[in-house]
Amino acid sequence: MSRFRKFRFRVLCGTALCATSAYAGAFSFSEEAAKDAAAEEERKAATHAVFALPAGCLDELRRRKIMILMGERSGEGITASQARYSPHFNSINRRLLKQGIRTYSQQEIKAQIAQAEVDAYFRNDPDAALAASKKMGAQLILRGTITSRSTINPVVRIPEVHVSIAFSLMKPDGTLLSDASASGESYSGSDTLGMAGTLIEEKADGVVNSLLGGYCSNASSAGSRKRR
Repeated sequence: MSRFRKFRFRVLCGTALCATSAYAGAFSFSEEAAKDAAAEEERKAATHAVFALPAGCLDELRRRKIMILMGERSGEGITASQARYSPHFNSINRRLLKQGIRTYSQQEIKAQIAQAEVDAYFRNDPDAALAASKKMGAQLILRGTITSRSTINPVVRIPEVHVSIAFSLMKPDGTLLSDASASGESYSGSDTLGMAGTLIEEKADGVVNSLLGGYCSNASSAGSRKRR
């Protein structure tokens, strides 16, 4: 079962006592069960789909080294202190390492590039980003940007937090190679970072598959154009 839907129902029962007739009429156990089953099938498919990548492309990716960076966008701007996003980093990093793709640890990133250079990737500053990539020796950058918004659910009148994460696989100069996204919602408090961590862990297989698949598709298209 999706942790977002499971958490949402648990909080509703605990705070609203499951006694709101309007909500009872709107909620369907069969509908939620069907959604959960579909989400589980999607997760299983995504877990195995990465093995369908062209062998040549996967071999090429294994010869490269990827730097993963995570940040969070809010009304005050971007927060990109990497230690803050260790669980989010680890969810993606584990999937890449499982495929034999080399990455940099957060400790290596912190030791070799300054915070201002990390911020450059989220400001879309190509010159500063390229300088940081050269310093690290990174051939590819995987950037994840978390955003969130809060609303009041009109039925049960409690906060509903929507979290989305946009991922981009880029060249060192910021040129986009492929992208992917994940989103979810939950009735909760203000722990959007924790929600984002749960969301990434649930969707990481599909996200990594989409990013690598997009990269391979673009590489194949570029190769075809060169041969013409």
